[in-house]
Amino acid sequence: MKDRYPILPEWVLKNLKSGLVIPAHPLALDEDRQLDERCQKALSQYYLSAGAGGLAVGVHTTQFEIRNPEHALLEPVLRLGADAALDFDATHGARTVLVAGICGLTDQALSEARLASGLGYHLGLLSLAAWKDRTEEDILIHCRQVAEILPLFGFYLQPTVGGRVLSQFFWRKFVEISNVYAIKIAPFNRYQTLDVMRAVAESDRWRDVALYTGNDDQIVLDLLGQWVFDVNGEQRALHFSGGLLGHWAVWTRKAVLMLDRIKTVRGKPLFSRDWLRLANEVTDSNAALFDAAHAFKGCIAGIQQVLFQQGLLSSPHCLLSGEVLSPGQLELLDTVRERYPQLVDDTFIEEHIESWMR
Repeated sequence: MKDRYPILPEWVLKNLKSGLVIPAHPLALDEDRQLDERCQKALSQYYLSAGAGGLAVGVHTTQFEIRNPEHALLEPVLRLGADAALDFDATHGARTVLVAGICGLTDQALSEARLASGLGYHLGLLSLAAWKDRTEEDILIHCRQVAEILPLFGFYLQPTVGGRVLSQFFWRKFVEISNVYAIKIAPFNRYQTLDVMRAVAESDRWRDVALYTGNDDQIVLDLLGQWVFDVNGEQRALHFSGGLLGHWAVWTRKAVLMLDRIKTVRGKPLFSRDWLRLANEVTDSNAALFDAAHAFKGCIAGIQQVLFQQGLLSSPHCLLSGEVLSPGQLELLDTVRERYPQLVDDTFIEEHIESWMR
């Protein structure tokens, strides 16, 4: 079976393991809710100029509705992201890891994986939201089929926004798929996060799979943490290499600087209590950004609003006219921007936005 899988370039796995900031790429729309290619390209330039080592396109933050026939935006948006990364890498001597969101039941997922592979994406972030009523064995068969087209970036999506609970058994079997190279752990639940960690630790592939936090409510503590498991007398220590986060679709330059600092203290027996303060500040800002008070109803709208205020989007609109900020969310966003200026990268954007918008 392994020989049937496409090969992931060694540099991609090396970069993933080293730890990257991977923003979940938003969708740029104009006032008429049509794709704004200029701003879409500018967003990619912003992330890569800020130091992000990867882009995740066609994911939840990009709005799943891009796949609907009336919009038909999946291919154009994936292509714009890949082209932007290719141009940036050629100009700056960089190597950007490209992650494409893969959705749906098997036929749809295979089609999307072929599209992404043809456009140069390295991995597929595999959403299992469409598999809520299927058995875990059925899901594993699905995952193995998609892995034959594109290396996999696993995804534990929180049930609140469309995911489902997946057992430790599932993750243990998932990691055994030899073309799985990373997992985004995003259940927003410490017990379920631990399930994935233990499953990976108990696998013979535990050194081969990069773990990325998607727990936007616990970003800093996830990145600082270490999970140690006794496996047949061997102590196996795991940590999150980096993050693939909707939260990092905004204030990205500060996220890059933060991850660089975390790498210097992670694993040390003692570190400053200032990190705990920062953890709470980031979580507080995420509560406003993701609209935690209303069960995350305004999570995409919050991201769009911040980018619009920074001048990176020509409108804050989403494809769905009803997907808007919740009551009081705009005021909360303004409050956290004022409360935590150290988390905001407005100055960085002001200095470079003219060049990104060309």
